[in-house]
Amino acid sequence: MNGVTIGQYIPGHSWLHRLDPRNKIILTVLWIVLIFLVPNIYFMLGLLALYIILLLTTRLPIIKFIKGIRPVLFLLCFTFVLQVIYTKSGDLLYTFKFHLGLYHILIIVGLLIIYFLTAKYIPFKFSYILLLFIACFGIQLIYFKDFNFIDYNLDIFSGGLVQGSFIFLRIVLMIGITSLLTFSTMSNDINNGLQSILSPLSYIKVPVGTISMIFSLTLRFIPLLYDETNKIMRAQASRGVDFQEGSLKSKVTQIISLLIPMFVLAFNKAEDLANAMETRGYIVGEKRSRYDELKFKLVDLIAFVFTVLLFAGVIVLNVLL
Repeated sequence: MNGVTIGQYIPGHSWLHRLDPRNKIILTVLWIVLIFLVPNIYFMLGLLALYIILLLTTRLPIIKFIKGIRPVLFLLCFTFVLQVIYTKSGDLLYTFKFHLGLYHILIIVGLLIIYFLTAKYIPFKFSYILLLFIACFGIQLIYFKDFNFIDYNLDIFSGGLVQGSFIFLRIVLMIGITSLLTFSTMSNDINNGLQSILSPLSYIKVPVGTISMIFSLTLRFIPLLYDETNKIMRAQASRGVDFQEGSLKSKVTQIISLLIPMFVLAFNKAEDLANAMETRGYIVGEKRSRYDELKFKLVDLIAFVFTVLLFAGVIVLNVLL
């Protein structure tokens, strides 16, 4: 849970922090659409290089972006492997010859037993599982004469590697772009910016102010609830609760013991926030004034023009290709 970074704001004085929140929201949407319009892996790599340059110029800690990707790392790897296995286009690069027999089963069962006996002593469980998977994969390649039940081949094509890398980079860039918005913009600014962008909808009786407030409060509560969850887990661990080991029944009991205080804490936080908003004169549906007026600056114009030109260039490339 320490790897959850969505909704966190990192103070700074970079050009990205100085952008108008309305402009940042619009540019974020444009970049996400742009990622889906990129036609091939080469242009996706170009977008990745451009994103890295933008990230370095903002002086935001890169480790925060890495932590933001870590919760979906398994999904990324799983998607990449599926694309490699099932995409049969391009040139044949290599053929893995797999064998399954008595010795393979015994060795794999032995590795699983070792894992369950030693997992609680290993701090990096994902890396440990990955190494175990690689070991099982390697065992499948060993040929034991006269003891193999099944022999099968896995063909690796260049198209599968390209397609898997393409989807992998697309998801990484989407997470990175949205992280730039939340890292460089306070929740109040996101609320004001979103309300300003959606203000035309108020003419058709859409509660724009309420919707934007709900959205900004949701972003604000995500890291808060995760931090409180960590505190509850540490408190229960000090009382002897082990969330990593135990039978299925005990795990269900442990999860319930975690969910109940989480729900109580969430309702208490929501009630405190509602009382604080009420004492400050917040009324649902009423028109609100702002302490800081939103203004477009020269840096906003430069960032917007650059993104629009990049967007137009990708559209032209899609038409030509």
